[in-house]
Amino acid sequence: MIVERLPLGVYAANCYIVMCEDTKEAMIVDLGGEPEEIIKKSKELGFNINCIALTHGHGDHIAGIPGLLNLVKCPVYIHEKDEEMLLDPKLNLTTTMSTNEISIKPDKLLKDGDVLKVGNLIIEVIHTPGHTMGGISLKVENYLITGDTLFRGSIGRTDLYGGSYDTIIESINNKLLTHSDETIILPGHGAATKVGIEKITNPFVKR
Repeated sequence: MIVERLPLGVYAANCYIVMCEDTKEAMIVDLGGEPEEIIKKSKELGFNINCIALTHGHGDHIAGIPGLLNLVKCPVYIHEKDEEMLLDPKLNLTTTMSTNEISIKPDKLLKDGDVLKVGNLIIEVIHTPGHTMGGISLKVENYLITGDTLFRGSIGRTDLYGGSYDTIIESINNKLLTHSDETIILPGHGAATKVGIEKITNPFVKR
């Protein structure tokens, strides 16, 4: 497996390329802009795009999708509780961002416990609401892609539509930090961390 991080778009949200080395299929996780960078990487690494999976429906994580779909046809996945955000530019905040207003109809709605296959990779969908109602994290091998639920030393904001502080704390403590201490956390913004580090240093999580 190869995992590449590309901070893209005006908010430098982390886009992840999760690639099966055996089959050269890849999942794109979140795409906040600059779809040409994904095409560039696909040529560099020699992968075909299997799907686009979204950790949630905010504009800084979806703004590059229309441009990519103009270049490559692939399905878009999002949790069922964030479908309305993906469809509505007001809810996904692209009406207030320095980008075009975006409305995307997803091809597949995800639920907690769903399993996605990308080549020989098995990717588990974990519903981690709190930042949005349909926020998800993705578990693949020793990695947790956490979107805007959990960051290094911090958590996602909860003051936007569908946000809840109590819910995000519950998601972090009961669905993310239950994994092994060596599990690598790949957040939606900023640098990677590990479960064990966040248990000790993150001021928002329970001790």
